[in-house]
Amino acid sequence: MMRICAVAIVGSLLLAVAACSERPQVAQYKQGSYQGKPDTPPYQGAQFNGDKAAWERAMAQRAQSQNEYKRTN
Repeated sequence: MMRICAVAIVGSLLLAVAACSERPQVAQYKQGSYQGKPDTPPYQGAQFNGDKAAWERAMAQRAQSQNEYKRTN
């Protein structure tokens, strides 16, 4: 019985030490520069070919298609 308790205590201590040994996951930030991938505007995709006005019309049409008042009348 004493041996089982000792093994359980040693096992729990090993588990506790393993849980505390995680390294911090902090991103290194350089002042004044963005480190992520550069984002392109949504209207520069293949569907709109850089036409911002066409993209805005498509977004307005999409918003109107989701309007419940317009859909029920």
